Amino acid sequence: MANSIVNIGYGNLVMAAKVVAVLSPESAPMRRIREDAKERKMLIDATQGRKTRAIIITDSDHVILSAVQVETLLQRFSGGGGD
Repeated sequence: MANSIVNIGYGNLVMAAKVVAVLSPESAPMRRIREDAKERKMLIDATQGRKTRAIIITDSDHVILSAVQVETLLQRFSGGGGD
């Protein structure tokens, strides 16, 4: 997984080695993380205008929004391919 690239939805890719966490966006703390990243100009919206279904935190403190379910991303990061 050191150099693998993972599709996080709609043609957007991320280096798997840089990902620290994949989180569900439903809770209030996740909304605060999202807003804080936006204020710091560290938010990357990779949803292509769709509903945010996962929040990806990277080692560089960037926050990436994805329209793909957390479970699907977990499969992709673990090498299962996902949908």
